[in-house]
Amino acid sequence: MALDLTPEQKATGKANFEQATGDLAREGKMNSMVVGGTDPKKPDRRDFLKAGLAAGAVVPVSAAVYYGYHEWKGNKAVRTALIGCGDEGGVLVGDHNQEFNEIVAVCDIRPSNMKRIFDGDTGPRKGLNKVYGAETAKKIAQYDNVSALLGDAKKLGLEAVVIATPLNTHDVIAKACMDAGLHVLCEKLMARTIGKCKGMIKYAQDKGLLLSIGHQRHYSTLYAHALEVVNAGVLGDVKHIRAQWPRNNSWPFTATDAERAKFAPGFKEPYYRDGWCKPILREDALALSPEKLKDLAFGNVKEYGFENVEELVRWRLYDKTGGGLMAELGSHQLDASSIILGHVHPLAVSGIGGKFFYGPGRNDRESDDGVFVTFEFPGPNHPKGKNRGKDESNVVVVTYSSFNTNSFEDYGECVMGSRGTMIISKEAEVYLYKEPEPGKKDSGGRDTKVTVTGAGGGKAAMEATSTWGGGGGAAISKAPGAGAWDSAVRGYRTEMEHFAYCLRRWQELKQPVSYEKDTATGHLKHADIIPRCHGEVAMADAILALTANMAMTKKERIVFEDAWFDATKADAPETKHGKQAKA
Repeated sequence: MALDLTPEQKATGKANFEQATGDLAREGKMNSMVVGGTDPKKPDRRDFLKAGLAAGAVVPVSAAVYYGYHEWKGNKAVRTALIGCGDEGGVLVGDHNQEFNEIVAVCDIRPSNMKRIFDGDTGPRKGLNKVYGAETAKKIAQYDNVSALLGDAKKLGLEAVVIATPLNTHDVIAKACMDAGLHVLCEKLMARTIGKCKGMIKYAQDKGLLLSIGHQRHYSTLYAHALEVVNAGVLGDVKHIRAQWPRNNSWPFTATDAERAKFAPGFKEPYYRDGWCKPILREDALALSPEKLKDLAFGNVKEYGFENVEELVRWRLYDKTGGGLMAELGSHQLDASSIILGHVHPLAVSGIGGKFFYGPGRNDRESDDGVFVTFEFPGPNHPKGKNRGKDESNVVVVTYSSFNTNSFEDYGECVMGSRGTMIISKEAEVYLYKEPEPGKKDSGGRDTKVTVTGAGGGKAAMEATSTWGGGGGAAISKAPGAGAWDSAVRGYRTEMEHFAYCLRRWQELKQPVSYEKDTATGHLKHADIIPRCHGEVAMADAILALTANMAMTKKERIVFEDAWFDATKADAPETKHGKQAKA
């Protein structure tokens, strides 16, 4: 994130963050997540931390303890089907815990995806053969049709589905699965429009079923600890968050003769190497004629269908089927910014976006290839902030950028406060730095070591020190040389485990899932057994991403309306600001 941090400064920032978490934990200030509510048989997180305070140590807390589902022993794995076996489906398969979720069926209309989900791929996409073993994987049922899968739901003993299909199909597949009595974990973005998000929320409520959306940062221990440091006031007054996800897709596409032999004739090869514009494979083109694609697409409904196999494979390039950079990348980082700011709703958004790089003959698309947006969020003392104050000027500015022609900086979020800066880089490391004090030499900056004082009584604050004291916190950021993928940090495994836990708890209660709210606080009465990124949380993320697209298209500042965030009201940003909306 920072352009000129040296390796030594990164090491200092990382150690500062771990020192801060340790100092806060030793003072009982790292306890924002409570396990088990008021049940005396279920100790809260503070008890786990206090157990390791001897000699200045802090005990690492597992994700299961942190998120309240450590009592799983004796439960059977939830029988689960995966619908959508492409990139994201492969990640979910590769990172799921078989003790919590047993994949008993997979469904995808592309033959190449079906092979890939079993054989695996590079990185986290391990494949079912490796996860379960080839002999066990052979028993997993395979479908190329959602209707056929759901028709066999009882025979398979299905309890839940994980949906990782193109964005425009999320709502219709989720509803079909809920009609079959299945709980749903659906990948982000929640749906292509906010109206459809609201429809999914109502459907889950009416059916009494779980609906979880895959914004995995809600289950990242790294983000959880970072949030606790922010909430302790260590950064001071936060006025700006800079988020970004740069990538460079400007390199020419190349393929070997053997690879080209697998490409379908009649489709133009990509001009650039671009994960959104992949080659069309012969086996997919032969299996999926336009007629078959429409037949498979939920009763030949054009809105959910695909005109041809190219539109299916390259669905992120089209407005109808995808939401562009804001939906695919920006939604993750706006979600993170929203978490850091306490889930307050934004005030306004403006920005610029366009096709600045791609064009005819060069991976052309309808979606933007570069975006820069500015959000205005209420600060804590704003009338719409956490404290419901009276200061209209108490605003936090959140910027987000993503371009396809340069990857010099890492993706992540930089949280800037009046007393310190926190950088969350690549979902892997957190760096913490103190602001220098006027007139005081070596009182802050990128090379300064810090401890946190005042945590026991007054307001927590960073203090410069020549050496770290008292021992750091639990090692939650990644060690030097560690692998690029860490399940506890990434959150994918945890979100699926907690989803399974919630499902079993509702079964134990022998009642439909209830999303009832406390009338006094507005909070869910059963929040401890509802996924952390349930429908209303995910809808807010979709509102941020999709409204930003509208602001860029219209080249104007759009003010968010409270009714958009109310799932019981029909109001939605696309009605007022979408392409078909009247001026």
